[in-house]
Amino acid sequence: MSVRYVDPLDRTFHALGDGTRRKMLSLLIRRGECTAGELGAPFRIAQPTASKHLAVLERAGLVRRRIQGREHRFRLEPTPLDEARGWIARHRDYWEATLDRLGEALREVEGA
Repeated sequence: MSVRYVDPLDRTFHALGDGTRRKMLSLLIRRGECTAGELGAPFRIAQPTASKHLAVLERAGLVRRRIQGREHRFRLEPTPLDEARGWIARHRDYWEATLDRLGEALREVEGA
């Protein structure tokens, strides 16, 4: 069964939830534009499997495809990663503040 995400952030986190796709993104960060074959080669996976991973990344807006003859080339699109980073940062700030308050409460209990 396939999950259909509507929210772009949901698609981003879904795409980032797989280690192969994260490594493909890391390759794009290091190398810039890569072919589908170059992105699938380090994982020793069949071409259809690599294509499925790339399709998930593409639906999430994390990569853009450029077709040059028979070659499909991919490049990183950083905007969805920036949005995910912003979401994480907002929630990290909340939890850090919550833990700070908990630490203060524990110090008060210890001092009483």
